[in-house]
Amino acid sequence: MNIFVGNLSRDVTEDDLRLAFEAFGKVTSAAVIKDKITRESRGFGFVEMAAQAEATAAIAGMNGKELKGQRVNVNEARPREERTGMGGGGGRRSFGDDRRSSYGDDRRSSYGDDRRSSSWGDDRRSGGDRNRRSSGGGGGNRRDTRRSSSW
Repeated sequence: MNIFVGNLSRDVTEDDLRLAFEAFGKVTSAAVIKDKITRESRGFGFVEMAAQAEATAAIAGMNGKELKGQRVNVNEARPREERTGMGGGGGRRSFGDDRRSSYGDDRRSSYGDDRRSSSWGDDRRSGGDRNRRSSGGGGGNRRDTRRSSSW
């Protein structure tokens, strides 16, 4: 029977798990699940025991007990659920219509800006001359010609 052990201290090793559960019977395997990148414990693990009765006794005996300073949660492990779909990312499509072709067509991006224009000197965005650099947006220091009074 496979047993889930949660709320493990980061210091618990596979040997610690094995020793704790061997008091209840034969342990066939013990594993502390670790982060793929950092290789640090994720705070849970699994213990597999050969006999059903021993596993049931281990669950009852270990649930709520302290192991290296942490009270552990011990239950019968549920089977892993099937994952469907792409699972959160990886795809290039956005929600709504995708305006770009698959070969980097320079039409409009999803933000509505024209990708062919440069980041400065575009008189549609800065309100200024094409030959003059913009100060970052909205025309910068242009005066409103409709006002009759001076600044």
